[in-house]
Amino acid sequence: TFAAHLTVTMQSVCQRAQVTRCSRPSTMAVRAVAEVAAPSAGTVNVSRNPNFAKLRAGYLFPEIARRRKAHQDANPTAKIISLGIGDTTEPLPLFIANAMAKAAAGLATPEGYSGYGAEQGQGKLREALANTFYPGMRAADEIFVSDGSKCDIARLQMMFGALPTVAVQDPSYPVYVDSSVMMGMTGDHDGTGFANVEYMACRPENNFFPDLSKVKRTDIMFFCSPNNPTGAAATRAQLTELVALARKNRSILVYDAAYALYISNPDCPKSIYEIPGAEEVAIETCSFSKYAGFTGVRLGWTVVPKALKFQDGHPVHTDWNRMMTTCFNGASNIVQAGGLACLQPDGLQEMNQTIAFYKENAAILRQAFLDMGFSVYGGEDAPYVWVGFPGKASWAVFEEILEKCNIVTTPGSGFGPAGEGFVRASAFGSRANIHEAVDRFKAAFGSQN
Repeated sequence: TFAAHLTVTMQSVCQRAQVTRCSRPSTMAVRAVAEVAAPSAGTVNVSRNPNFAKLRAGYLFPEIARRRKAHQDANPTAKIISLGIGDTTEPLPLFIANAMAKAAAGLATPEGYSGYGAEQGQGKLREALANTFYPGMRAADEIFVSDGSKCDIARLQMMFGALPTVAVQDPSYPVYVDSSVMMGMTGDHDGTGFANVEYMACRPENNFFPDLSKVKRTDIMFFCSPNNPTGAAATRAQLTELVALARKNRSILVYDAAYALYISNPDCPKSIYEIPGAEEVAIETCSFSKYAGFTGVRLGWTVVPKALKFQDGHPVHTDWNRMMTTCFNGASNIVQAGGLACLQPDGLQEMNQTIAFYKENAAILRQAFLDMGFSVYGGEDAPYVWVGFPGKASWAVFEEILEKCNIVTTPGSGFGPAGEGFVRASAFGSRANIHEAVDRFKAAFGSQN
């Protein structure tokens, strides 16, 4: 009872005060007990999700933003150039922006107004996505329009639940691991990585493709090509090997194709469904974020083939449809009009011009680091350049570059254990900023030969 608990607690207080006899507690003792027992204001009797306590510090990019702000506060006149978070910088293509403006204006008219739409996306947009990116490979009703791949990855994890085991490329987009931790799929962090996560090491010595013969069987495999952060695009032979492993293990492959249109190498597929048999094991997610500058506009899609089934034979497509109709109200009508414009001839031309601009930025950065004598990867089939600093910790390099150059990069270790000793430079920036960043790098680091 509370009275018994209070008596025991008061006795403990008295004992700690070296009181030999405590038949009548003092006012001071009662006050001390009250102070110990009283919860702070706003504290509720609800336990915190213990999985959140496993997460390491903050999410990578907010931590970068925090350090950038601290540097700016300490150096208020510094002009900081960001090559860190992969956020697009160029204006929206005019044809695409006009389509959204027209859709927005239409909502102010009786004939143009529309309310809730299909949670799976507008039919015309789903058809256009199928015809543009998956001709002869996927049907329109297997494509679910959303507010972006990052959100869909979280919803996929919710659908999978806490029981599946997980494998990820190492290094890779932090959301794959962090969402797995939040769901309870992992153990604690051991100082290098999370227990119960199979890290598929991707390093220069294996051409940034894991040795699949050494990969333990897991239920879910996350794979991104072109890879964020290394910029490496997997070849047809490599993806054939990956699909074969997923089929052999009867695993689900979550394939992130967010940068597929940056691929120039004809030997590197732009969709996992170019690989025979992938429809039986693979879910593909993609987005307009890095294609049309939709990082703030928000529009993406996820493909779930009807041939893919869970262990009990239940279609994954059915559960994903339930997930989307329960937890999502559909992408904005205005934004979907922009997505449809992206896939019309004029929109496709403008979108490809935007991609070409960022690819040229990547080529400039890549060549600059090569000229300085660094080991450089990526920057050809992706908007990211992966630069090696052997023997140095990634966060230390991040701080050195920020201090010497007033440039924000991304520390490789933030993407996984195999990213240690590297930093990622993003090609998303104005041409003037890219050239100025190159000048600053060369002034600070000169030749590494």
